[in-house]
Amino acid sequence: MREKTEHTRTQCNKILNHLMTEGSITQAQAVEKFGCYRLSARIYDLKEEGHDIKTIRCVKRNAEGNVVQFAKYVLVDETDF
Repeated sequence: MREKTEHTRTQCNKILNHLMTEGSITQAQAVEKFGCYRLSARIYDLKEEGHDIKTIRCVKRNAEGNVVQFAKYVLVDETDF
């Protein structure tokens, strides 16, 4: 596992906290709330730490009627098993 910078660790902690309190996060939310433009990399880091995070592929239409695809990351609650 590669060494994380302090900035990366801080972003991971913020994202994990958000997942634990809100249940999911998208790239748009990560940019707006944390200034994180590399959410998939932070999710990878969190998975490497042992967190069970699932990726849900979403498709919707925007206001102009165009199809938009994006990922939503969901923390799996291990107490559910």
